[in-house]
Formats: sequence, structure tokens, C-alpha cells
Amino acid sequence: MLLVALGVNNSLNAQVKLPSPSSTQTIIQEFGLGKVTLVYARPNVKGRKMFGGMEPMDKVWRTGANANTVITFTEAVKIEGKDLPAGEYSLFSIPSKNEWTIIFNKNAKQWGAYTYDQKDDALRVKVKPIATKELTETFTMQFANVTESKATLNLAWENTAVSVNLTTDVDTKAMANITEAMKGEKKPYMQAAIYYFTNGKDLKTALNWMLEADKAEPKMPWTKLWLGKMQLKSGDKAAAAESAKAGLALATNMKNDEYIRLNTQLLAETKK
Repeated sequence: MLLVALGVNNSLNAQVKLPSPSSTQTIIQEFGLGKVTLVYARPNVKGRKMFGGMEPMDKVWRTGANANTVITFTEAVKIEGKDLPAGEYSLFSIPSKNEWTIIFNKNAKQWGAYTYDQKDDALRVKVKPIATKELTETFTMQFANVTESKATLNLAWENTAVSVNLTTDVDTKAMANITEAMKGEKKPYMQAAIYYFTNGKDLKTALNWMLEADKAEPKMPWTKLWLGKMQLKSGDKAAAAESAKAGLALATNMKNDEYIRLNTQLLAETKK
């Protein structure tokens, strides 16, 4: 009888692998010089009333399903203009009709919002919800409009969408990295020159660095292209045309269609 009882007990405690009603998604987004990692479970509407129904208004929500949503920043950022240090956070929210509160909580290991404690909040920001005509069946979060220093974290579910603005001071860090790298024996002339050029820094410095890069790699069509761009920007159309011609010849010899096109475009710009 004991063996039978044990058998029944084991069968009652057996684990069966079944699909989760709220699938988990992990997003890793490069941002600035670091990364943002977001892990959350995605519940579905399933014909129900969510905000103001299954999920009460004006109450702390786990911003997903199952365990709390976790967001990790490898570098300090600003959320809606407010500072948030690098670290791992629970991402909670308080949905309301006209305003949402987005919460970054320092306790990143919770189940739902049952043990949420406001004393552990690292940051709270307010954002405006938008009513959408199209139904979002599965709760969705994604990063959009991502540049070197800005991004938005978009949340959408049912007929509601919310956007949270993220910024980072990447330029200060990048400039410091360039200054430090230029002290070394192997100087990143091309990388530094392109950063200066594309971010509106000192053009003369960028051009001098690009000339050094061209000396090191005189047979690369991309080096000629960037050199030509900087020469054109500085007003030297003749030099820019020569660089574009050289880049075009190198790209043609390499059968590199992309740099054939780009150097051809640059050459055309020198004739305007």
C-alpha cells in the first residue's frame, strides 16, 4: 500500500511541460556606449477588458505577466530627463486614464507586484497614454527611434500605447575615449576622424586625422571616400574630386558595388 501511495503522490507532483499563456521575451538594445536588456512576459487580451478591468487603473502593475519585468542598463541614462544610474531594475507602472507613472524599482527579484515597496523606487516618471484604434492583442514593448544618444521605449496593449524617452550623454564619453586612445601607439585615426566629422567637431582636426588614416591604408576605397567627404566639407573640391576618383578606381578593381556607388556620388557632389 505504501508503494501505491508513493506512486500516486509522485504522479500528483509530476511536472508537465506545457506552453506558457504569457510568453517571455528578452530584448537587448545597444544604446550609447552600453546596452539595455529588457525581460518581460507578454499576456494576451483574449477578448477581455484589460485596463480598468483585469488590470485596475491607478494601481501598481507589473508591466507584463508572471514575474516582474526586469530592465538592466549597463550605463547611466536619463529617463524623461531624470537621472537613473546603471543597474538592474524592476519596471512597474501605474496606468491611469490621462497619465501613467513609470517606476524603476531597485528590487529586481519579485513575483508580480505583490511585494512591491515604494521605498525601493530608484525613479518615477510621468508619461501620457495614447488611445489607439488598432487592438494590440499581445502586450508589446520595444525600443524605437534609436540614435547614439536617444531612444524611446514603447509599450502597447489593448487600445493603449505609451512612450518613455531615454537619453544618454554618449558624446562626453566618446570624446574622452578618443582623447585617451590618441595617447597610444596605435592611434584610431579613421574612427576618430569620422566621429569628429559626423558629430560636427573640429573639421581641421578630423581632416588631419583622415590624411593620416589614408597614409596607413592608401588602397582602401572607404578611406578615400571619407577623406573626400572631409575635403569637400572644408571647401577643397579639387582634392575631394581626386580622392573620389581614386576611391572609385579602387572600388572598381575590388568589385565593391557599394563603394563604387558612394564614390561616384561624392564625385558628382564635387561638380556642383
